Amino acid sequence: MHYKVYLSGEIHTDWRETIIARCKDKNITFMSPITVHGSSDDCGVRILGEESNKFWHDQKSAKINAIRTRKGIEDADIVVVCFGEKYKQWNAAFDAGYAAALGKSLIILHQAEHQHALKEIDAAALAVTNSPEQIVQILTYIIDGTLP
Repeated sequence: MHYKVYLSGEIHTDWRETIIARCKDKNITFMSPITVHGSSDDCGVRILGEESNKFWHDQKSAKINAIRTRKGIEDADIVVVCFGEKYKQWNAAFDAGYAAALGKSLIILHQAEHQHALKEIDAAALAVTNSPEQIVQILTYIIDGTLP
């Protein structure tokens, strides 16, 4: 069986690369948002023109980025959402809610200190993990039944 996995969430660590590298021999297609922070923040004004008001600057980029995000989540069999330590990822929370509303299989990755803040998101997930390795183990188990 082939799976499509959308990797959403923080862009400041290598958690995506770790999962992709560890699953390279699996029958998985990985998708993700644009992870170059500057490109993600500025795509709207770079493509559609400058804005003097930061709100409209952000609106343009958010809407363009949403085209890719919506398509990735809608096409995914599994959505993995990582909440990092450094920033509050409101976009990740939105992606998790969107995936849950679509009935997607949802796996959440976050550290213990965020457990209380993310309790509703965790409740919607089929698995809550604290490391990329646990996600690799879940995907391996789902695909070929192998346990660590």
